[in-house]
Amino acid sequence: MKTVRRRRRHPRGMAWLPPEEESGYDGPAVLHLGDRAFGVTVHLDGHLEPLDGRYHWYGRIERSADVVAAKDGGATTAHLVVADRPPATLRLAEYDPWGHVQVSGTGAPPYPLAAVEVDVPV
Repeated sequence: MKTVRRRRRHPRGMAWLPPEEESGYDGPAVLHLGDRAFGVTVHLDGHLEPLDGRYHWYGRIERSADVVAAKDGGATTAHLVVADRPPATLRLAEYDPWGHVQVSGTGAPPYPLAAVEVDVPV
C-alpha cells in the first residue's frame, strides 16, 4: 500500500511569525563565578509571568573553555553583568546540542528593558 503525503497548510492566521520588534539582549557580558570573572557572549530574552508576577529571563552563554570548565566542575549558579548594569543571579542549566550553556533567572534581568506604557482604567 502506498502512503500519500499531503502538504500541511496552516489555517489562516495560525502560522508562527517571529516578533516584529527586537527584544532581549545579544552581546558581550561578564560572568562572575566565585572570585573568577569571564568575558562571555550571551543571547537572552524573557517575559513577565502573569502567574507569579515576576520577570523570567533565559537564554544561553556561547560555548567557551572557561564556562565549560566551570560547568563541568559543578558550578550551578553565577552572576551576570551586562555593561554598567547591576549583576543578576542566574542558574547554569544543561548544555544545548551545540555545547552552549543554557541559563535562566528570575527578577530584574542583566540587560535593560524597554519602557512600557500602561493605561489603567479609572
